[in-house]
Amino acid sequence: MKKTLLLSLSAATVLMAEPAADLGEIDVNASFESAVIKDVSGEEVRSADVAAALTQKLPSVDLVRRSAIANDIIVRGMKKDNISVTIDGMKLYGACPNRMDPPISHVLANNIESIEVVEGPYDVTQPGALGASVKVKTLEPSETFQGNMNLGLGSWGYTKLSTFLSGGAGDFRFELGLSTETSDQYKDGSGRTMAEQLDDYIKTHPSVAPFAYMDKDLKAYTKSTLMGKIYWDVTENSTLKLGYTANRSDDVLYPNSKMDADYDNSDLFDASYEIRNLGAWSDKLTLQYYRTKVDHPMSTRLRKASMGTMGIVKHWLQTRVDGARIVDNFTLGEHAMEGGLEFSRRNWDGKYYMHDTQPFPAPKLHSIYDVDTDDYGAYLKDHYVMGDITWDLGIRFDHVKTKTPRAGDPDRTFNGAGGNIMASYRVNETVTLFAATGTAMRVPDPKELYYRNKMGVSIGNQDLDPVRNYEVDAGAEFALGDASLRVKGFYNYLKNDILLNSSLNGGAGKYENVDAYLYGVELSGTYTWSASLYFDSSLSWTRGRKKDPLTGQSDTDLPDVAPLHFIAGATWMPWEDTTLRAEFIASARWDKIDSDNGEQVIGGWGIVNLKAQKSWGEHLELTVGIDNLFDKTYAVSNTYKDLILINGGIPMVLNEPGRYVYTNIRYKF
Repeated sequence: MKKTLLLSLSAATVLMAEPAADLGEIDVNASFESAVIKDVSGEEVRSADVAAALTQKLPSVDLVRRSAIANDIIVRGMKKDNISVTIDGMKLYGACPNRMDPPISHVLANNIESIEVVEGPYDVTQPGALGASVKVKTLEPSETFQGNMNLGLGSWGYTKLSTFLSGGAGDFRFELGLSTETSDQYKDGSGRTMAEQLDDYIKTHPSVAPFAYMDKDLKAYTKSTLMGKIYWDVTENSTLKLGYTANRSDDVLYPNSKMDADYDNSDLFDASYEIRNLGAWSDKLTLQYYRTKVDHPMSTRLRKASMGTMGIVKHWLQTRVDGARIVDNFTLGEHAMEGGLEFSRRNWDGKYYMHDTQPFPAPKLHSIYDVDTDDYGAYLKDHYVMGDITWDLGIRFDHVKTKTPRAGDPDRTFNGAGGNIMASYRVNETVTLFAATGTAMRVPDPKELYYRNKMGVSIGNQDLDPVRNYEVDAGAEFALGDASLRVKGFYNYLKNDILLNSSLNGGAGKYENVDAYLYGVELSGTYTWSASLYFDSSLSWTRGRKKDPLTGQSDTDLPDVAPLHFIAGATWMPWEDTTLRAEFIASARWDKIDSDNGEQVIGGWGIVNLKAQKSWGEHLELTVGIDNLFDKTYAVSNTYKDLILINGGIPMVLNEPGRYVYTNIRYKF
C-alpha cells in the first residue's frame, strides 16, 4: 500500500528529481538554485552537442535548434547574454551574431567532467549572470596513468573516435584528449533530411528559392578537438595549472538560415596559480589569466544564391576575450568566504564580403566594428550555517566600458551593483524550506548597441540601457521515506529588457528596452522502489509578459519562452554491471507567442528514449540507445526574428531528428 500511494503521488504531481548519487548524474546543492550534472564525458555519448544533453537532463533548459550540432540553450525564458557561460572559469562568447556558435558549443561533451547550472541572479562570481550561470568543468589530470578509447556510431552516418590519456609522476600531472566526429544530415520523423525540409518549405514559399542547397547530400558537419593540461606542484602548497583546447568545425549546415558556417574555430588558453594555506586570511588564493578566441566565417557558398551577381556572400566574424582574476577563499569564524577581483576585455569584429573575398562598400562593410567591452568587477560571497538555517549571501559591482571606432557610434559606460540573499531552513528530518531574492545587471552587448546589416541599416540601438533582473524564489523539499519531492516557484521583474522590434526599420528591426515579467513553477521528485530500481520525473512551466507592447506593436508575450516541459524516467540496474534507462520527454503546445516578431504556434509533442549500458570488468563498456523511439515529427524551437532565418513571409521552423539509434564502445586502461 505504501508503494502504491507513493507511486500515485509521483504520477499525480508529475514530478521529477535528481537521482540518488550512486544511480544517476544529477546532484543539487544546499542553495536550491544549483543543479550539477556529473560524469558528462561518461554519460553523454550521443554526440558532442552539450546543449542537447542539458535539455534532456534539466526541464528548465530548452533547446534552440539551428543545426545537427552547436545548438543554443534557453534557461527559464532567459537566453543569449542573459546566460553566463564559463569553461573552467574562462568567459567565452561566440562570434556569430546569429548564434550559430553559442558559447556552450565550444566545449565537447567528451571533455567535460561536470556542468553546474545556477538558475536566477544568484551567481555573483560571474558578470552578467542575469538569468542563469552555466559553469562547465572539464576533465582534470590524474595522479596515476589511465585513459580510454571510444568508438561511437549512430544513425545518419554518425561516427566518432576519441581518446583520453592522463597520468603523473612526482610533482607533474598531464592529460591529453583527442576526438573527431562527423555526421550526415539527420532526418526528421517524416524521413526528410535537413536539405529536404528546406526544399519542402520553398515549395510553399518560392521567394526564398535561392537559399536551397546546390548539393542535397552534403554532410551536416565535421568536428575535431584537442585538449591538453599540465599541472605542476611548484611547492607543497602551490600548483601551476596550464591548459589549451582547440575546437575545429567545418562546413556546418544551418538549413533554416541564409548561410552556413564555412568553419568554426576556437582556441582556449588557460593559466592559473593556486596557493593554499597562506594564513588566517587565505585558505586558497587563485590567480588566473585566460584567452578565448573564436573565428567564424559564414557564407552562401553551398546555396544557389552564390550563383547570383554578388557571387558568394560571406559574413566573417571574430571575437576574443582576455581575462584575469584573483580569487581568495578564506574562513571567518563560521563563515566560508570568497572574494574576487576581475578584468576582462571582449573584442568583436565582423565584415561583409561579396564574391567571397571582395569587401562590401565602406558604409556597409562592418556589421560589428572592432568593438571592445572592458569589464572591471569585484565580488564577495558568504556561506554560513546557523543551526538549522543555512545562509548564502553575495554582492557584486561592475564598471563596464564599450567602445568602437565607427564614426557616429558613441562609446558607452555602465556601472552597476547586484547581490542576493538565500536561506534554507531545515524544519525537521523530512521538510526543508527555501527562499531567495536577488538582482543582477547585464549590459547591452555589441550587437544590441552597434549591429548593422549588409545593407548598412542600423539594427543596434546606441541608447539602450542595461537590463536588470529583480527576482524572488521560494520552495520546499520533502523527504517522504523512499520518495522525495521538491517544489519551487520564481518571479522575475526585468527592468529595461532588451528585445528586437521587427516592425521598425522597414521590417529590418531595431533593439529597444521594455519592462517585462517572467514567472514559473518547477516540480521534481524521485521514488526508490528498491536498491536497483528508481523512478524520477520533473516539470517546468514558465510564462513571460512585456509590461507594455513594443513601439507600434500590440503583442505583450515575451519571445522564446517555451511552454510546459516534462520529463519522466525509470532506471533499473538488474545486475551490478548493467544499467537500463527509459524516459519520456514531452512539451505542451507552444501557443503563447510573440506573433508581432515572427513567432508561430508549434504543436505539443512527446518522445520516448531508451538507453542500456553494460560493462565487462573494469576495462570494457558498451552503451546502446534509441532516441525518439516512435519516430515522431516535432519541433522545439520557435522563430523569433532576433535570429535571421529564411523567411518567405513566415520564418522556417526546423524539425528535430527522428528515430536515432546509437552505440558507443569504450575501452578503459
